Amino acid sequence: MEKLIAGIHKFRKEELGRYQRLFHRLSREGQNPHTLFITCSDSRVLAELITQSQPGDLFVVKNVGNIVPPADVRGSTNSTAAAIEFAVQTLGVSDVVVCGHSLCGAMATLLCGIPEDEAMPHLHDWLELASPVRKLIENDYGHLTDHDARTTAAAEENVLFALENLHTYPVVANRLAEGTLRLHAWFFKIATAEMFAYDPSIQQFLLIESQT
Repeated sequence: MEKLIAGIHKFRKEELGRYQRLFHRLSREGQNPHTLFITCSDSRVLAELITQSQPGDLFVVKNVGNIVPPADVRGSTNSTAAAIEFAVQTLGVSDVVVCGHSLCGAMATLLCGIPEDEAMPHLHDWLELASPVRKLIENDYGHLTDHDARTTAAAEENVLFALENLHTYPVVANRLAEGTLRLHAWFFKIATAEMFAYDPSIQQFLLIESQT
């Protein structure tokens, strides 16, 4: 907590001057983000940092495993749905990014399972929403025997599964039909801070820098 408080003081003393006009404008005009950015709660993945975005640019959703449940999932397991509907319908974002990452503990747990004696029923139910990813890895990735490689494959497939689920939301489907919304599957490699984007034409994640 001391680090957080010290950071607040440092921001106000050393950084606020650069952002004061921006925050003042945002307080008057409200937010108008261009992108809904759905990523993992992992502390190593910071959407604003890795995209060098300013306050007001991104509407960020962070959850365990950057999971997007299908639209018909109700209750406490789908608070992410509220953010999707708000960003797409009310804020009118033009893009939705689902960003997975390497070394994802959620995907590792999804593959290995949560021991029944662990007191984490919410985590168990949440990860079960991505159970089709686990089945896909079991059926199609038997050639991967290394744990890290299987976890990476699961993290990538989970991003694609999230994009499939986004299509089940009426607000998303309507905007896609209008041609006013774009969906993107990204993957962040922590060790090198490289970002990859999925290219459906070749069904692979490509380094974003190589596409420019």
